[in-house]
Amino acid sequence: MSAAYEGVMSATRGTDAPQVIDVDVTTHGEFPGAADYAREKIGELGRLSPRPVLYAHVKLTRHHDPAVEFPVVAQANLDVNGRPVRAQVHAATAREAVDRLESALRRRLEHVAERWETKKGAGPGHRPWQEQPAGHRPSHPTSSADDPSVVRRKSFTMAPCTLDEAVDELELLDYDFHLFTEKETGTAAVIYRDGQAGRRVALVAPELAGQVGPSEQEVTISEIAPPCLREEEAVERLGLLGLPFLFFIDAAEGRACVLYRRYDGQYGLVTPAG
Repeated sequence: MSAAYEGVMSATRGTDAPQVIDVDVTTHGEFPGAADYAREKIGELGRLSPRPVLYAHVKLTRHHDPAVEFPVVAQANLDVNGRPVRAQVHAATAREAVDRLESALRRRLEHVAERWETKKGAGPGHRPWQEQPAGHRPSHPTSSADDPSVVRRKSFTMAPCTLDEAVDELELLDYDFHLFTEKETGTAAVIYRDGQAGRRVALVAPELAGQVGPSEQEVTISEIAPPCLREEEAVERLGLLGLPFLFFIDAAEGRACVLYRRYDGQYGLVTPAG
């Protein structure tokens, strides 16, 4: 446990923050005893949160597709004094999924504590906009469908933010990637994890890389421009390359988009509003 986290926790103890979270659990599938286990396991995180947890929701889902290696998906959404904290994991059993979810949320809460000290008084930032989290990341499962298609579309307003703020969104909301507007250049960008450590940013206009604002955290910038594709071409390319997501410029709309592979093997599409 980091010194920053311990410091925040010391300041928090003795306040009116709840000691145990009241967790709302939703299940899709047969999970005998799993709901109670999730309430107990995740509820105890209230003792570790740097701020009061105003709401907590856990969802357990079982997929029956034999092609899915880890059929149980556990998702959690916490409201930590106005700041969203999210995690999602995959596992073979419900109990294992809850254990992994608890571990992932512990890491998220520690990150919240560390960043809270450096950004006192700052707002909670952007709200969640898509469903492509991190947690336990096995290889992306495939669907039994022979021809995956776009089954979910989301559009959101991309408020300008710095690289450090983009990293915060990536980590706290447990995303594989985060589409945003880089504050200094005003250009669309996507930040993602580059291997086991570090983050990488791809810009719509990589020639502006030298004008990107400074970052306290380690972030590298790609020199490769995103391809300009029609949506059907992007779907085909994502399938051929086997990537978790594809950052591209929609040839019909002329705007940056991210096509991503969902946990069920189908695709989702994220676009800027307007």
